[in-house]
Order: sequence, then structure tokens, then C-alpha cells
Amino acid sequence: MKIILKEDVANLGYKDDVVEVKNGYGRNYLIPTGKAQLATPSALKVLAENLRQRAHKIAKIKADAEAVAETLKDVSLTIAAKVSENGTIFGSVGNIQVAEALAALGKEVDRKLISVVAVKQVGQYTATVKLHKEVSVEIPFEVVAEAAEEAAE
Repeated sequence: MKIILKEDVANLGYKDDVVEVKNGYGRNYLIPTGKAQLATPSALKVLAENLRQRAHKIAKIKADAEAVAETLKDVSLTIAAKVSENGTIFGSVGNIQVAEALAALGKEVDRKLISVVAVKQVGQYTATVKLHKEVSVEIPFEVVAEAAEEAAE
């Protein structure tokens, strides 16, 4: 079944993409929740016209995302966390902590755009920030013990 996405759907596509999904997924989830509509010939014509009219806006959004990516390209973060004696973090470090560390540097990024595997050990990691469907930037960060950071200051 071909559908047109009305909003970004994780692991499927972005808004205004025409994608092929299984019938049950489309009819029972995507269409009833308003995330998609059937890709009928008339709906595809309307989509093509809307995309043609929005082409310059889309180009500006992509250019803005590339500008933000350029400012984030050389950023390296250090995140302090409470750590046990064997180097295991109490809890985990995720996208919220990365977003807070970026905000402390004056780089405001929505935490929903940041993807990080749950970090449970002290060490070096990488977070991916998807600013646009064609623009993403990887930010290296280091997780250190809180006591070690306090001693360094």
C-alpha cells in the first residue's frame, strides 16, 4: 500500500514522503492516527503542487540546518555523571544530558533531534544530531566521573 506521510515517522520516512507499507500498518495505525493518507492519484497531484510551491521554503530550512550543523561541527562535550567505584554510571547518560551540555555552551538543540545509545560507562561516545532529513552532525562527548571534574576545577 502506498501512503503519503503527513508527519515524520521514525524508521519509515519524513513528512510528504511517499512510502510503501504493509496494508495493516497503514490502515490500522498510520491513517487512523493522522500520520498518513492514501496515495491516490489526486492526493499525489496535490502533494506535487504543494512541494513545488514550498520549494524555496524547504531550501531555506535546509540552509538553516546546514548553518547550525556548521556551528556544531567542532563541538566536543564533557558530561559529568555520578559513577560507582568500578566506572559504572548511576542511571545513564542520554539525549537530555547531551542537550543540556550543548545549551550550557550556548547551542540550543531540541533534544528530540539528538540520538544517543544509553551510556552506562565512563568513556568516549558519539551523539548524532539530525537537523534535517539530509543534514546530520556527529558530536563527540566524553562521560567523566563527577568527582574527577570537581578536582580539576
